[in-house]
Amino acid sequence: MKEIEDLLKTMQALRDPQTGCPWDIKQTHESIAPHTIEEAYEVQEAIEKGDLQEIREELGDLLLQVVFQAQIATEDNNFTFADIAQTLNDKLIRRHPHVFGEQSAETEEDVKTLWEANKVKERSNKGQESALAGVATTLPALIRAQKLQKRAAKVGFQWATSDQAKAKVLEEVKEIESAKQDQLEEEFGDLLLASVAWANIHKIDAEQALRKANAKFQKRFELMEALANESLNELDLDSLKTLRQKAKMS
Repeated sequence: MKEIEDLLKTMQALRDPQTGCPWDIKQTHESIAPHTIEEAYEVQEAIEKGDLQEIREELGDLLLQVVFQAQIATEDNNFTFADIAQTLNDKLIRRHPHVFGEQSAETEEDVKTLWEANKVKERSNKGQESALAGVATTLPALIRAQKLQKRAAKVGFQWATSDQAKAKVLEEVKEIESAKQDQLEEEFGDLLLASVAWANIHKIDAEQALRKANAKFQKRFELMEALANESLNELDLDSLKTLRQKAKMS
């Protein structure tokens, strides 16, 4: 597509050592990686807003990160944007044998089964024998916890019932209550992990649940600020509780 060609040429010009942008020239794979993560979250936020124009713009910003990384790799003679596209296309075909091959999948669950089987095969070919291999360590901790536990569940390592998962959560709460100060971080980590396992039992996306809880907390807190006749830090605990109740009822 001409638009892609134009975009690649623009990125190449920005990285030109003689006439390019000083900031763009200075960047490396490592330095722009955080921007890639940020842009992915901004795409998600735009989707949640339902703003199609903003979605379009944010997807462009995310594409920029791919083009940027590709240009750096091209300069180092490692790979090109075309290589990225080819690798992705090959992977999509390989992971959809029910569309491009001779296997069949009548339902969404059939598709998931085929997808996972292909991913297992790919990990094995890479020498990654563990069921947990390939879950990125740089993922946000809550997302990674859920992915790790879903992988473990596929080989049978999970609670059989919601009551069992709940019991584990309550067990971890008791351990926090009896823990020494230098043990608290580890125990709180165990509680969070147990909570994710409980969410998995109920097929709840723990990350999405926490995002919604954060949004609700922010909305109610800002309403408390609006309802208060003075700064919140001037109020006692009982007054804050009253404001919170009013915010919940609004």
